[in-house]
Amino acid sequence: MMNSIRKKFKERVSQTGIIIAPGAYDSLTSVLIEQAGFEALYMTGGGISYTTLGKPDIGLMTASEMATRASYICDAVQIPVIADADTGYGNYLNVMRTVKDFERAGISAIQLEDQDFPKRCGHLRDKNVIPLSEMIGKIKAAVDTRVDENLLIIARTDSRAINGLQEAIERAQCYVEAGADIIFVEALENKDEFSIITNYIQKPLLANMVEGGKSPLMSASELDSMGYKIVIFPNSVTRVVAKAAQDLFHELKETGTTAGMKDQMLNFSQLNQLLGIQRYHEIEEKYVLR
Repeated sequence: MMNSIRKKFKERVSQTGIIIAPGAYDSLTSVLIEQAGFEALYMTGGGISYTTLGKPDIGLMTASEMATRASYICDAVQIPVIADADTGYGNYLNVMRTVKDFERAGISAIQLEDQDFPKRCGHLRDKNVIPLSEMIGKIKAAVDTRVDENLLIIARTDSRAINGLQEAIERAQCYVEAGADIIFVEALENKDEFSIITNYIQKPLLANMVEGGKSPLMSASELDSMGYKIVIFPNSVTRVVAKAAQDLFHELKETGTTAGMKDQMLNFSQLNQLLGIQRYHEIEEKYVLR
């Protein structure tokens, strides 16, 4: 099944029209994305750090933790999963293991970035990038390690915020030559920069929309018209959930009840129906002796 999903996603990337991939940090948010009708989802490393560790996106999650989360998410949905694999969690040898583990989990695309280790969110300050030659080696290692040729390798450069747009373009071009299938230039600072990138990169491009980040917030249709193939909204749901939880806990603390919030939540039955409880009732009827 996972090979079929990968193959279809690779074919979709080669077709016209932009792919909107909302961010998911667990299986529940992944199921909600699938039920909303999206073509793919983005497994957000930042969101997983926020919700698993209660810490910022500063490179604290491990490769094994992320691979395990990827397996849970891939098991929960039947749409392609684009997985954030940070720096690959080390050098080219670590990248090789990361690609093996993530591919085994069932993802359709793996994103690797050129920050040094430990990395941090691309929209935070004080980032650093590794030497170009080192990142080229990591991309080549990823390409050579994948078993399924339909697994897409996304190369991300964070160089824009450190050494300027020209170096980011040059790095992206080198990553294409190294075998990357999709290019992601992080933290572009205005619409002109998003447009300029499309003139220099002859591979599918991914855009990252971060509410309150360094890049302007643009619609999928606007990015599509520029020539982008994928747009991710990595932590939109994380921020919405955090705000909703703040409101809920404030209400509960002040009133001692959640009654005033009932119209803003799924009730017990609705949530279980959403997660397919009926299917498990049917399985029980089939296998449990009465």
